[in-house]
Amino acid sequence: MAEFVLNVEARTDTGKGVARKLRAGGRIPGICYGASEPQSIALDPHALDRLIRGSASGINTLIDLKVDGGGVFDGKKVLVKEVQRDPVTNEALHADLFAIDMTHTLEVAVPVHVKGIPIGVSMDEGILDHVLREIDIECLPHAIPDEIIIDVSMLEIGMSIHVRDLTLPAGVELRTDEDLSVVSVVAPKAIEEELPVADADADADAVEGEAEAGDKASPDGDGEGPGEKKADD
Repeated sequence: MAEFVLNVEARTDTGKGVARKLRAGGRIPGICYGASEPQSIALDPHALDRLIRGSASGINTLIDLKVDGGGVFDGKKVLVKEVQRDPVTNEALHADLFAIDMTHTLEVAVPVHVKGIPIGVSMDEGILDHVLREIDIECLPHAIPDEIIIDVSMLEIGMSIHVRDLTLPAGVELRTDEDLSVVSVVAPKAIEEELPVADADADADAVEGEAEAGDKASPDGDGEGPGEKKADD
């Protein structure tokens, strides 16, 4: 797994006003956890995004942290715990980094990717349903896989691959429910049949019957037909 360097600055000022000033200056606030007491930092969000996009490990990239101003996190290896983003622009607003111990296992989520075209899709026009796109694992930091790849080429309609069927690298333990389905090949949805057209003659008879009932009045001529309404109603 490739390693990357991220330069950050230690900061002591906190609050919404400080965060706004940082963002106006092209930086964002962040916090480092794990080594001792949390430390507030400031960093370049574009540098962080380039680092994540440029690594095959993505969010699980091991980062060598360089802290301008020093502190216990300077020189530590960290993982990106969370990046809060603007829901409209997707720009990073805040980052949480977590210092790790290379000799202790940790739990992370790893993406699951598929390769191949299922027989049930190419031959029988089925649909590949990729339900579970990441799994939780536990391993040492240096053993975190970039991804889990599964071959779906032999799947026919009605067949599935479950979490228990995945092949994991040595030293990696599964933490996701083994009974969960990862991918399935399902039959295409049946086209809904058109509703039968109503019998025209039956409809006509019904309308005629209603008309006859509407024409009836009380014997003395002062009653109401079904379609009439009293004047004082």
